[in-house]
Amino acid sequence: MDDKKDFLGKDPIGKLLLRLALPTVTAQIINMLYNIVDRMYIGHIKDVGALALTGVGVCMPIIMIVSAFAALVGNGGAPRASISMGQGDYKSAEKNLGNCFVLQIIISVVLTAVLLVGNRSFLMAFGASENTIQYALDYMNIYALGTIFVQLTLGMNAFITAQGFAKTGMLSVLIGAVANIILDPIFIFGFNMGVSGAALATIISQAFSCIWVLAFLFGKKTLLRIRRENMRLSAKIILPTLALGSSTFVMQASESVISVCFNSSLLKYGGDIAVGAMTILTSVMQFAMLPLQGLGQGAQPIISYNYGARNKQRVSSAYKLLLKASLTYSVLLWLFVMIFPQGFAMMFTSDTELLNFTKNALRIYMGSMFLFGIQMACQMTFTALGKAVDSIIVAVMRKFVLLLPLIYIMPNIVTADKTNAVYMAEPIADFLAVSFTAVLFIFEFKKALRSISAESQKA
Repeated sequence: MDDKKDFLGKDPIGKLLLRLALPTVTAQIINMLYNIVDRMYIGHIKDVGALALTGVGVCMPIIMIVSAFAALVGNGGAPRASISMGQGDYKSAEKNLGNCFVLQIIISVVLTAVLLVGNRSFLMAFGASENTIQYALDYMNIYALGTIFVQLTLGMNAFITAQGFAKTGMLSVLIGAVANIILDPIFIFGFNMGVSGAALATIISQAFSCIWVLAFLFGKKTLLRIRRENMRLSAKIILPTLALGSSTFVMQASESVISVCFNSSLLKYGGDIAVGAMTILTSVMQFAMLPLQGLGQGAQPIISYNYGARNKQRVSSAYKLLLKASLTYSVLLWLFVMIFPQGFAMMFTSDTELLNFTKNALRIYMGSMFLFGIQMACQMTFTALGKAVDSIIVAVMRKFVLLLPLIYIMPNIVTADKTNAVYMAEPIADFLAVSFTAVLFIFEFKKALRSISAESQKA
């Protein structure tokens, strides 16, 4: 095999993870800014910032669902393409890419139609009040038009990273993020468009990223190219891809469902200010989630490729390094949040009442975040190994089995402050979920390594 193509199987693990993870982590940090910069600007709009921030926060469940569909296809197809590359089967890898490209276009068209028709009903169900619904509609009616750009950028970029082109993947996000940071103040304040300006800046920026991603995957520098002959949908390709991607889909889509449950409960016990605080809490949570996902995405091509190549030692070494890096990051960020909660809250609001409320809620909500490095390392490794069922199990366990019931149970246990009781559901669920995931992973990872040894002996 060409050494240039086999670098995932030969280069030192430490240097390789640094080479791949640094751009993907950077991309996720940039993506984090991409996601929260709207909220930063909106929260500081004169006189109406707090209400506008709450209105846009109600849009987050819908935005999460759009991103989850991109992950369903991209995070399902990209690891399978990497495994095929590790086996030397580049033809199958390209068929996977072509099928995923067409599938994402179809999903984008359907999602756009649904959002344009049902926006108001969705937003009212997701926690909007009469005070905030107009801000939410102003944002979502424009954001819905850019659904195809979000789908293709996020989904297809996974195939760029899966080939080892981490810097190119980082640039995909960087282009859109820089454009968004520049356009946001122009549209929001310069053109006095407010929330609508933030949405318009976002979809224009996503369009720039989308053009970059597709230009690369249709071009000559990529190892896997989008070709017309691979665009005919095949059940043999699509169904396993959707099965593998469903764990990430459940994890991200469940964030949407959970967000709705949080918003409705917090509106009941704490009013608009509690919902507004939740917008900030979920934004801060992205400081933990997105860089950890970046680490996992950097390690994914290494683990997937060497699993396909049946290299037990490199698979094990890559996972252990991913776990150490993830756990170190989650512990350090947890310490910063616990010591400086007001600093994080001040990024999103200058409203004194919302600021004071949020800094206390933040310590509660992020209480178990120091363990999250374990959860994400195991979750991403399950996906990298093609273990669809295990990935789905841990995703469902954390959100639906644990967190969802606790949102409604905790206010009945901690009756003195029911609003804070709702926030307490998150750290309790996280602690229990990490414990479950760690035990399951120990058994399944050993089984995967044994299967590599058994096949090597047969060979």
